[in-house]
Amino acid sequence: MKSYDYIIVGAGIAGCSVAYFLSLYNKKVLLIDRNKDFTQSASSAAGGFLSPLLGKPNDFKDLVTQALNYSFAFYKNHFPHELINKGVLRIPKNEEDAQKFKEYIPYIDFDYCLKEEGCFFPIGSQINTLEVCQKLAKNVEKLFRYEIKHIQYINDTYVLNDQFTTHNLILTTGADTSLIEEKYFNIRAVWGQRIVIETSTCIDINYHKECSVSTSVPIQTKDKYHVSIGATHHRFNCDSSICSLCLKEPNLNNFKRLSNDENSVNNDTQTLLKRASDILVLNDVKVVDIKIGARASSVDYFPMVGELINSKETLNMFPYITKGTHVPNSRLMPHKNLFVLNGLGGRGFVLAPYLANLLVEHIVNNKELPENITTPRLFKRWAKKL
Repeated sequence: MKSYDYIIVGAGIAGCSVAYFLSLYNKKVLLIDRNKDFTQSASSAAGGFLSPLLGKPNDFKDLVTQALNYSFAFYKNHFPHELINKGVLRIPKNEEDAQKFKEYIPYIDFDYCLKEEGCFFPIGSQINTLEVCQKLAKNVEKLFRYEIKHIQYINDTYVLNDQFTTHNLILTTGADTSLIEEKYFNIRAVWGQRIVIETSTCIDINYHKECSVSTSVPIQTKDKYHVSIGATHHRFNCDSSICSLCLKEPNLNNFKRLSNDENSVNNDTQTLLKRASDILVLNDVKVVDIKIGARASSVDYFPMVGELINSKETLNMFPYITKGTHVPNSRLMPHKNLFVLNGLGGRGFVLAPYLANLLVEHIVNNKELPENITTPRLFKRWAKKL
């Protein structure tokens, strides 16, 4: 069996970001994915947009603000060729939304100016999703088209498929949590569709209203441009703990099956085109690509970062926790050296570098993670309902 100091499962933006920061400390890192390349699931469907979160002060808004500041600087300094920084114009969806915009203005955390119907933010950007993931994982070993069938924990070592061993296992598998046998680890799959169109319209900034519309990318052989439009949001009544096939293979046919509508992909395409036309006029439109993926959202919308809590051992040691008795997080029993970075929702390319850096500093240098992003919060809520 081949041994590594760290094995990361999942080669989306979360896994690739973890790989990057681990590679600064250690060269015995393996990144595994069941697909043929990087960003084949949610990170493929993502448009890679970087945009501020508007609203009144709260912990989640603070997290997104910190992450956006960090990740924008990170991409700009390390991968400037994969960052398209043209700004974003945030436009209210309706009169009610416009009133909220006015209420939010005193709490805006970024440079902005009022423009047309909304707020223009110079920090607004788009990331070349595949290319940035390729570069993030450049200095670690990679294994694609590899399915993990079983994981064993033997003598402080994780054994994967009786082929690989590691002392530290990091799961960044997004909406597919089939490798995690913990009921409190509740991830909701939010399916989305993004389209890429060819158009003769040149767009010089990003827009966001009911959907996001990217700046134009010139097509070298034509006097036309590629523009990304996304994304839709769908939740389906499907028990992924019983069958995770659609999450393992998030393709068009599975999306149609989940939605119980053979026309669902076309309907979503038309929805996105209509929403984009409500923002600006697009001429000579031709849909050239469709991306489908399931974003991973936690029940409280905060990400999940750090060691997994071992619910069985923790409840055996502290059975009274089900009655609401307080037990410090430091005393909860973890799955030793089994880490997660998950629940990034629709802001993966904003949150991933920031959270991956926090996680790696926690693993390598024992730096404490912010409590509102760690797994004990979910375990305790689940335990009180038993």
